[in-house]
Amino acid sequence: MTQYNLLQTDNAKPIKMWTKGVPVEEEAKTQLTKTAQLPFIFKHIAVMPDVHVGKGSTIGSVIPTIGAIIPATVGVDIGCGMIAVQTSLIASDLPDNLLPLRNEIEKAVPHGRSPHNRRQDIGSWQNPPLIIDQYWQQLLPGFEKLTEKYPNFLKTNNYRHLGTLGTGNHFIEICLDEADRVWIMLHSGSRGIGNAIGNFFIEMARKDMEVHNKNLPDKDLAYLEEGTEHFHDYVDAVHWAQEFARLNREAMMNNVILAMRKVITKPFTTHMSAVNCHHNYVQKEQHFGEDIFITRKGAVSARKGELGIIPGSMGAKSYIVRGLGNEESFCSCSHGAGRVMSRTEAKKKFTIEDQIKATAHVECRKDANVIDEIPMAYKDIDAVMTAQNELVEIVHQLRQVVCVKG
Repeated sequence: MTQYNLLQTDNAKPIKMWTKGVPVEEEAKTQLTKTAQLPFIFKHIAVMPDVHVGKGSTIGSVIPTIGAIIPATVGVDIGCGMIAVQTSLIASDLPDNLLPLRNEIEKAVPHGRSPHNRRQDIGSWQNPPLIIDQYWQQLLPGFEKLTEKYPNFLKTNNYRHLGTLGTGNHFIEICLDEADRVWIMLHSGSRGIGNAIGNFFIEMARKDMEVHNKNLPDKDLAYLEEGTEHFHDYVDAVHWAQEFARLNREAMMNNVILAMRKVITKPFTTHMSAVNCHHNYVQKEQHFGEDIFITRKGAVSARKGELGIIPGSMGAKSYIVRGLGNEESFCSCSHGAGRVMSRTEAKKKFTIEDQIKATAHVECRKDANVIDEIPMAYKDIDAVMTAQNELVEIVHQLRQVVCVKG
C-alpha cells in the first residue's frame, strides 16, 4: 500500500503528498493546487513531509515541468543545500569545554549580516584567504559570461560572499553519530549573488507574462518558456549559481576543518561519507521515460543508492540517508523537518529561557535573535522520517554538540 495522500482538484494535475502523520497547513495545499493548474506540469507534483508555505511557492515540493521553468519555485537562495563530512575523531577526542571550538569556527567562517548602514558587513570577507581565490577561479569564467550580458550582477556580493554562511536557518554543526563518531555538517547556498539572480529572473518572468498576456493562478507562478532568450539565460545563470553554492559549502568545510585543528590537538582525517547536495534547485532529469525539468523547492535528490542529508532543527536530530529511488516522488525526499510556524510567530510565542532549555545539550548562541530557530518551531523530525520511509533509508543518525548560526 502506498504511503502518499492524493490531493486532486478540477483543472489541475494530481498532487501526491508523503505527509501521513505530519501536519500540513491549508494555505500550503492552496499554494500547491495553484501550481498544479499550470499547463506544463508533468504527470503530478510530489510533496515531501516537511512541506510548508513559502514565498513564491511551497517549500517541500518537487515540481516537474516540460518546456518551462518557474523561477519563483527555484527561489532566491539558489543551490541552497547541505554538506556533511565524517571525521576519524570520536566524542572523547573533543574538549570538555566546546566554547573555544565554536569561537574558532566563528572566526574561520564569516556569518550573519551587519545592518545596511554599516560600512563593513560581518557576513562578508574583508580580506579573503588564498583558498577563496582558488575556488573563485573555478567560478570566474561563468561569472564573466554572465556579467557580460547582465552587468547589473557586477554590483552584487559575489567573490566576497564565497565561503561565507549567511543568516536565517543556515548553520555549521559539529555532530556525533550513533557510534559517537564526530561529523561536521553545514547548510548554506549561493548567498548575495544567488539572491540577485533569483530576484532578477523572477521579475523577467513576470514581465514576459505581461507581454504575452498569460493568465496565471498567482503572479508568483510567472514562468519562462523554453526556446526564449530569458529561459536560456536563466538556465545558464541558475546552473552557475548552483555551482557557486556547491563550492561555497566546500570552501566553508575546508575552513571549519582548519579551525578544528587549531583546537583539537589529536591528528584526524576526514571522509566524504555524505554528498554535497542541493535542496533548492532545478535541473534536467529523466523520469517516466521523458526528459523533463525537475525543480526541487526544499527537497533532496534520492535516487537509488544516492546519499543525502536531512537536518533536523537546532537542537534536534539529523540524518544521513540513502535514496530508495522512488519514481512516484521523482526520486526525492525532504530537506529537513519543516516549519510549523513562521519566524515572527516563533519569536512571539517563545522566550530566551525556552531556547536555553531546548538547546541545553548544544554549545550555541542562546539569545533573542535565534529564537525563531527554536526546535519547537519545526515539525517532529521522527514523524517526518516515518512519513518518507518508502523514499529513503537511514544510514546515520546525528546529534549536534556545537552549532554556529548566522
